[in-house]
Amino acid sequence: MRVAAFGGIPEISAGDDLVALIGDAAVAAGLEPRDGDVFVVTSKIVSKAEGRVVAASDREDAITAETVRVVATRAHPGGVTRIVENRQGIVQAAAGVDASNTPEGTVLLLPVDPDASATRLARGLRERFGVLLGVIVSDTLGRPWRQGQIDQAIGAAGVAVLDDLRGSRDSFGQQLVVTQAAIADELASAGDLVKGKASGMPVAVVRGLAHAVVESLDTPARALTRTGPGDMFRLGTDEALAEGRAAGYAEGYEAGLAAGLAAGRAAARGERG
Repeated sequence: MRVAAFGGIPEISAGDDLVALIGDAAVAAGLEPRDGDVFVVTSKIVSKAEGRVVAASDREDAITAETVRVVATRAHPGGVTRIVENRQGIVQAAAGVDASNTPEGTVLLLPVDPDASATRLARGLRERFGVLLGVIVSDTLGRPWRQGQIDQAIGAAGVAVLDDLRGSRDSFGQQLVVTQAAIADELASAGDLVKGKASGMPVAVVRGLAHAVVESLDTPARALTRTGPGDMFRLGTDEALAEGRAAGYAEGYEAGLAAGLAAGRAAARGERG
């Protein structure tokens, strides 16, 4: 498998044709798309092309506007970190609002629908080059219980985002019952290893993983998001404890009130008797 980043993509502005810019840059770099290629595209250039740069004198206000649900909040010497679920259904720090690589006084929001963005790119590149390829739109996220951040897939098209190994057998003949490889996230991280954060190369091509590329463009990265009933980590530790205390207090208060009223009525009946 080969993973290669390439430059030649100018600073992106709202309305720019990413299909044309990425395609031209890939050809100029000697990486003309082939069947089975996966293009990993940094979400920042997608957001810029879609006009998701907004004026924001206060980044915290922008984070609040993009937040659907707060998972955890922690104060630190540099300010406050909020882990939230954003409008795209992604759980990450600061709702994906980014003040880097954008002019001062502005912030960069995530694409409105990263899967739709990936679909437009994949369709356009397929039509231009006549090959079967996939597209991953990536963003940088932290991980529970691990230091550091990695790139993960927030949008996908034409790529099997999960390799479901349940029902298959390992090298000892034992049946796998839970294993599902998150191929899209692994591709996003592989792309970030060669793209970097300040290299001026926002796109990478992964070559040699053709079995993960599929005809259908309906392969959303949103399918990787575990929220709702299957979410085992819905809240941070402090938030979960606070919620439990509040629920316990309310339950105890109601029980105590009922018991007190019952005792008072019993005493009143005893006095009358």
